[in-house]
Amino acid sequence: MRIIAKGLTTVPTSGLIDFIRNYISGEPVDAVIVGLPRDVHGRESDSMRYIRPGIGRLSAALPELRVIFFDERFTSVIAHRSMIESGMKKMQRRDKAAVDTMAAAIILNDFLQSRQYADQTIIQ
Repeated sequence: MRIIAKGLTTVPTSGLIDFIRNYISGEPVDAVIVGLPRDVHGRESDSMRYIRPGIGRLSAALPELRVIFFDERFTSVIAHRSMIESGMKKMQRRDKAAVDTMAAAIILNDFLQSRQYADQTIIQ
């Protein structure tokens, strides 16, 4: 409905295409939003060299699916702060999957807000 995003789950890279294929078979999906890692100066971080091949495989496997990169700077920090503010215990906050799920929801919410107010903020 493009109102608010929530985290689904984390998926190993090896199972990502099958997960997305299965998900879009039961849900209407306009695009896949992928976090674009940038450094504090706005340049793409080195981790993009690992991300691009995976996104290339995803695009080849599901050519009908639009993939959009969107700035993910500071989303892990925001996720950690949100976890603290919500009262999560320290051990729960150390769960990388929980942090990644929350950060992904933040990225998608930020993307949805940017689309609502300014299409030019999308990075493709």
